[in-house]
Amino acid sequence: MPVKLLDTYDLSKYVIILTGATDGIGKEMARILAGFNPKRLILPARNKEKGNNSLEYIKSSNGHANNVEIWEMDLADLQSVKNFANKFISEVGELHMLINNAGIETRRQIIKTKNNLELQFQVNHLAPFLLTLLLLDTIKNSVSAELPGKIAYTSSLANKFGEIDFENLNLEKGAYWHFLKGYGNTKLMNVIIAKELARIVQNENITTYSLHPGVIKTNITHMNSGPVTFCLIVIAKMFGLTTEQGAINTLYPVLSPENKETGKYYYEGIEEEPNKVANDPELSKKLWDKC
Repeated sequence: MPVKLLDTYDLSKYVIILTGATDGIGKEMARILAGFNPKRLILPARNKEKGNNSLEYIKSSNGHANNVEIWEMDLADLQSVKNFANKFISEVGELHMLINNAGIETRRQIIKTKNNLELQFQVNHLAPFLLTLLLLDTIKNSVSAELPGKIAYTSSLANKFGEIDFENLNLEKGAYWHFLKGYGNTKLMNVIIAKELARIVQNENITTYSLHPGVIKTNITHMNSGPVTFCLIVIAKMFGLTTEQGAINTLYPVLSPENKETGKYYYEGIEEEPNKVANDPELSKKLWDKC
C-alpha cells in the first residue's frame, strides 16, 4: 500500500472533537490536527493526567496548542458521555468535525462497565453512537456547503471477521470470545453506523467515514492472554506501521477535498469494500434502531 501524506489544511473555521487522543494514533492525530490551526480542538480524556501529557506532547512537537483543550469524558460511563455532550452544547455550541477514534480490545476477557455492558461493545460502539446522536443537531446547525461537516469512526480490518447477532449485541455469549471475534463485531458496527448515518444526514452537508488505519504499533489491547496475543504483539511491533502513519491514514480520507462520497470505508487511506453485511440497508437500519 502506498504511503499516504497529508497536505497542509486550513482548519481555522473548524471546531473539532477527537476521542482517544491520549495514546497511539489518536495522540498523533491530535498533533497533526493542532498543526492545522483549528478554531478549537477538544480532546475528551478519561484520564486527565494522560490528557495533559498529550497537550504537552503537542506543545513540544509543533507548538500549536493554544486552541487545544482537554475535557473529561469516560466512554465506559454513559452518564459521563451525556455530561460531556451537555457541557459542550452549552459552552461551545458549534461543531464541524467529530472523530470517534477511541477504542479498546479485551481479547477473551469479558469485562463489564458500570452500565453493565460489555466493555468493547460500549467503548467501541455504543458510547460513540450516543455521543454522535447527542451532538448531531449541533453539527447540523454548524455546517454548510462552504463549511461541510465530518463524522468519522476509526474501525479496523477486523470488521471483516465480525457479524451482527441481534441476540448478542452485548457480546456476552462465550462462543464470541475466540480470536478477535468480539472486537471484530464492534468494528463492523462502526462501519454499519457510518453507512446508516450517511443515509440519514445525506442532505445536511455532512460526510461520514469509517477507517482502518493499518496494523499499528499501538497500546490498544486492554488485557492480553495466551500465546496468540503475544505473537500478534511481537509481529505488530516488528512490522506494524508507525503511529504517525496510522494517524495520516486515518485523517487523509477525512480531510482530503477529493473524498466527497459519504459512508465509505477506507483501508490505510484507500477506499475499499468492508464486510459485505455492511451493505445490507435493512440490517443497518435495524442496528441503528436497536442501539
